[in-house]
Amino acid sequence: TGAPVTAIGRDGEGRVRFVDVAGRRIEARRGVILATGGISHDVELRRRHVPAAAGDLTATVDHGGAPCGARLAVAVAARLSDPGEAGAFWVPASTFTRADGSRGVFPHTVTDRAKPGLVAVGIDGRRFVDEAISYHAFVRAQLAAADRAVPAFLVCDADFLWRYGLGRIRPFARGVAADVASGYLKRAETIAGLARAIGVPEDALVETIATYNRDAVRGEDPAFGRGGDVYQRALGDADHRPNPCVAPIVTPPFHAVEVRPADLGMSAGLETDADARVLDAAGAPIPGLWACGNDMASIMEGAYPGPGITLGPALVFGWTAGRGAANAEDVA
Repeated sequence: TGAPVTAIGRDGEGRVRFVDVAGRRIEARRGVILATGGISHDVELRRRHVPAAAGDLTATVDHGGAPCGARLAVAVAARLSDPGEAGAFWVPASTFTRADGSRGVFPHTVTDRAKPGLVAVGIDGRRFVDEAISYHAFVRAQLAAADRAVPAFLVCDADFLWRYGLGRIRPFARGVAADVASGYLKRAETIAGLARAIGVPEDALVETIATYNRDAVRGEDPAFGRGGDVYQRALGDADHRPNPCVAPIVTPPFHAVEVRPADLGMSAGLETDADARVLDAAGAPIPGLWACGNDMASIMEGAYPGPGITLGPALVFGWTAGRGAANAEDVA
């Protein structure tokens, strides 16, 4: 909107009555609804709710450095949730440099990891997860083995890259020289050479790929069970038999992209009641203050049963908050 709020305030009776915008104080006669996108870009607040190994990477849109809703609300005694290690909804993400020099973040959701002919390895050159599981579960596995799985590398061959793409590289891309030159895509003619390019032990990566390939030619993955459920098979390649998620990695040149944990939105946020009213430290509603979207603590408390789990609650509680404010007493 081009009008970032820098503060909210309460009147003498404790009701939220105004917002400060660009040096101007604007009266809020019925109250204030917070919907700023959550704490993903507030580094200090975010770090309270994610493991240190997760770092500060987020796949959410930056709101230009303006204070997030939680930061504004805490200043008027609002309470933040504490979901422990379930403070974020996760996705593995790769980063690249845009033409203007800024950093881009590519979330690896459903386009590449479940396709046949890819494995994820940690800095030890060995697999640590069934790569085809949900993006949230993938990062949970990374964080559970953070000493060797952050960062991780998605490894594939030339056939895979052409057919399915990898990260920001689209399928059937005619040229990837720019991505190789920028360092986004690592490439080598041998697996040992790829290990050197990504900085993992050569013998470990060579052994990992050889072991995987031995079973992959039969469409099997006894180590991690890729393609073992409907979710994974649906995201694989239905035309690939016998397992839509498993194929050997054999055709040079070989490629890899580095991925790190990134949040798709935070589970931690402002505590609210069933009417989307923001609560204070004692659990009482703060008069005139509502929150919705990622500003409110997620009803899922860090669980991620499926895509869009932030969207449904945002619609419901956005409507609830709007109704509450519309029906609130006009205190002009």
